[in-house]
Amino acid sequence: MFESFRVETKQRTGLVDITDDIVACIRTSKVKHGLACVYCPHTTAAITINENCDPSVQTDITNILSKLIPQNAGYAHSEGNADAHAKAAVIGSSRMLFIEDGKPVLGRWQGVFLCEFDGPRTREVRVKICKE
Repeated sequence: MFESFRVETKQRTGLVDITDDIVACIRTSKVKHGLACVYCPHTTAAITINENCDPSVQTDITNILSKLIPQNAGYAHSEGNADAHAKAAVIGSSRMLFIEDGKPVLGRWQGVFLCEFDGPRTREVRVKICKE
């Protein structure tokens, strides 16, 4: 079984800090030591771990991805969101976190982010927690 929660995104492209939601899922599970797999079941969104202290890092990430994979570049996929599919594929749909003492093991400045590439939308995030 897994826990899930929803994230309302507000713009076409952006990173949403979901670290507190992950912490809540771990707390609910009562697992003290194990693994948490954080998964996004959408083809135009992704999950990443990066700095959550300075918001300019999030802006830089989305700006770099937009330069590398522009929105309108003559893609074969005709729905207007081919770039979002490519960005999501590059970042990836899941991340694995260690759980120690009932908390996710993250670096001092790290957080877990839902990466939105085709918003605004309501996204689902699933968290599967396994005991050690």
